[in-house]
Amino acid sequence: MFEKLKNRWQVKDNFQFWVIFLVFAITGSSAAKLTGPILKASSWIVDLPYWQYAIFYVIATLVVYQFLLVFFGWIFGEFNFFWNFVKRILRRIGVGFLFKA
Repeated sequence: MFEKLKNRWQVKDNFQFWVIFLVFAITGSSAAKLTGPILKASSWIVDLPYWQYAIFYVIATLVVYQFLLVFFGWIFGEFNFFWNFVKRILRRIGVGFLFKA
């Protein structure tokens, strides 16, 4: 059922595949939960109009997500997969110059 995705990600077995899915799930939930308190710690961001706060929230969530993806990938033993995944995402959004290798 997931053979196409397994081939695209070059995943060796089903266990590794489900570990990767678990890391994505934990990271998404954690990033959404952590971003609010991180932004509320900065008083000037909280005082912004709602639409500006929302923009900061989305950008901050994306940044926190990248860090957590690598962190949880490391915790679950899939650091290389997620490090390469994050580098690919950052290249696509235009900051690939940070990773010349």
